[in-house]
Amino acid sequence: MRTRNPNVLGGVLGFAWLLVIMVPIYYIVITSIRPREDYFSSNPLSLPSEFTLEPFRYVLENDFLRYFTNSVIVTVVTVVAVVVSSLMASYVIVRSRTRMARFSQRLFLMGIAIPLQATIIPIYYLIVQLGLYDTLWALILPSVAFAIPITVLILTNFLRDVPKELYESMTVDGASDMQMFRRLVLPLAKPAIVTVGIYDALQVWNGFLFPLVLTQSSEMRVLPLSLWAYQGEFTTNIPAVLAAVMLSALPILVLYIAGRRQLISGLTAGFSK
Repeated sequence: MRTRNPNVLGGVLGFAWLLVIMVPIYYIVITSIRPREDYFSSNPLSLPSEFTLEPFRYVLENDFLRYFTNSVIVTVVTVVAVVVSSLMASYVIVRSRTRMARFSQRLFLMGIAIPLQATIIPIYYLIVQLGLYDTLWALILPSVAFAIPITVLILTNFLRDVPKELYESMTVDGASDMQMFRRLVLPLAKPAIVTVGIYDALQVWNGFLFPLVLTQSSEMRVLPLSLWAYQGEFTTNIPAVLAAVMLSALPILVLYIAGRRQLISGLTAGFSK
């Protein structure tokens, strides 16, 4: 039996990459529970002389919950709208043999190639003309539009892996398209739905350009924009800034950890063919 030699180089590079990832996380966590006076008088990477939650209290007193609520609303509404519309579009593309279905698929693929930054001026003009400037809908509608193409691509590749025999058997039993969609597609597509849900939530939650251009008042501010504003407000209070970073990253980090397996499997579904 042949024994494999250990991959020393791969292990060293993997450990080095782990350090690259863990050192900034360690710095953020340690600094966020460090008193502000201790931050300027000691090594930033050393353990603090005392632990405190004062930076978190300071952040929560500066409208963090309002910004957090706005981010939750924008993310949840966007993800639900994208998943529902994209799943129905993917089902039609997979099941229909019409020319319109093939054209729709090419149209969605074309949407992936359009960079968001190239369309920000037309989007700004359109949002202003619709009277939606400085509202949460100004963030939701463009986010839905730019998330649909990649979501349709992922769901389409996943639904193509469903055996045709299952569709044919339900057709023989007299099931309508809606019944087939509800009883067959939805249960089998749960891993893909989780995948695109997490992926789209990450993109919307971390989005910065749309909030920067399409909102103005602090009442409509979301977390990425609030972190940028906190850097100006908490100029010398670095622990408070990093406490805000921790609070904003924690929900999406938990969501990613909970569904990371479905995310990887769903993204790779159908690409092996």
